[in-house]
Amino acid sequence: MSIIRLQKPIRRACFFVSVALLGVSCSSSDSPIATEESPGASSPTSIVPGTEKDEASSPSSSLESRDSSYIFDQNQLHTFELRLPQASLDFLNADPMAEEYVEGELVFEGETVGPVGIRYKGSVGKWVGCVGEGEIFADGGAKACTKLSMKVKINWDDPDAEFFGLRKLQFHSQNLDQTLMHERLGYLLFREMGVPAPRSVHARLVVNGEFVGLFALTEQIDGRFTRHNFEDGTGNLYKEVWPLRSDAEPRSNSEFYEGLKTNEDDKNLDMSQMILFAQQIATADDGREVMRRWMDIEEIISYAVVDRTIRNDDGAFHWYCSTDEANYGSDCGNHNFYWYSNPSTGKVHLIPWDLDNAFENILFDANPVTPIADKWGETSNGCKGFAYGEWYLPQRSAACDKITYIWSTFEEEYERIHNEFLQGPFAKEQVDLLLDAWEQQISPVVKEAAEIHDDALRFKDWQEALDGFRRSLGHARSIK
Repeated sequence: MSIIRLQKPIRRACFFVSVALLGVSCSSSDSPIATEESPGASSPTSIVPGTEKDEASSPSSSLESRDSSYIFDQNQLHTFELRLPQASLDFLNADPMAEEYVEGELVFEGETVGPVGIRYKGSVGKWVGCVGEGEIFADGGAKACTKLSMKVKINWDDPDAEFFGLRKLQFHSQNLDQTLMHERLGYLLFREMGVPAPRSVHARLVVNGEFVGLFALTEQIDGRFTRHNFEDGTGNLYKEVWPLRSDAEPRSNSEFYEGLKTNEDDKNLDMSQMILFAQQIATADDGREVMRRWMDIEEIISYAVVDRTIRNDDGAFHWYCSTDEANYGSDCGNHNFYWYSNPSTGKVHLIPWDLDNAFENILFDANPVTPIADKWGETSNGCKGFAYGEWYLPQRSAACDKITYIWSTFEEEYERIHNEFLQGPFAKEQVDLLLDAWEQQISPVVKEAAEIHDDALRFKDWQEALDGFRRSLGHARSIK
């Protein structure tokens, strides 16, 4: 595969800022780790580490002949290198929060792919202490940390260009996760319980010949994802559009369209599934009947079980409310999720996203922003916004939302699936095998980063964080 010279001028991407969140605080491995072979979450694989790799894990002479299973093979720790002109890198480093693409190349296993688009990425919480002069919530400024999340657009020059069947690569810095395990484990647990969720592995990243660090390589949720996870992946994908507003009224057509991530240019665009789902839920006398009509109950309750057990408190079940004086505690909303409407089955599916803050609040509320006051299905303060957590930021009980409340009424299903989760994918022996194998796989890279970069996670601190992580998982298993 030939190297394509850099010629295209810089392009601008839209800059989106979500709710501000703050976290506190090579060579392929021979370690046997579970390999996800099936293309869909509907057929979960065994979480027990295996000893053999599937055919997709075997390198071939051409990148084009392999699919994404090779990139997301849990038994592999791949190195990716990004190359771009120094002037372009300086441009990115001058203002990472601008999230503007520049042109460069991707080098993988001796082959060069290009041109590709390269930029930094992240919500407000991802930039904490890493831009400007290192202020907590700087709204711009120069790069101040060695590692920042990065996005690579494979189809930069050619809309049909692919890399192992992928059109985008996302390298997440994990700067707020001292265990370096939140994303990889969280997404795998969701998938093992039959929930459509991104695949995630660790990856070693090099930029212009300089080793940057260890990242979480997490699958982009887009049309490629829906085709990989659903028999009919041609439907509409929506990002962070909850079907009902905080006043229980259904979203408007324009609101659904604004959140659309697939089929945006379809002249015959049909959003009727999500619109009708929202309308019927909003007016339902028997919400459970309507929910059974529109959703796979086993799947959505499995979502809730995993989400609540791992304390994904910055996800779909955390309703943040306005902090301004005039509207304090009102105008509430949630984030870090996608919806997919399947045109063949008529079902809608909730997809988790952004798990770097998961697992933090199991032993105690370690994150000053994210802790949820209520247990699953409980409500507080008459469903009005109330201050909670170390920073006393206002939130509203998740079960005050009609959709979430209906899910919480499936108590028998929740208890049964929770027990299945504890005895299956989340069983101590299962998770310990994974964490031990992953620790062995990435420890050389964690050491490498600590030796090279002054702001890298210290190896001892990482080991201590892992010990605490294991203790928190044990506690999570004991909570009813």
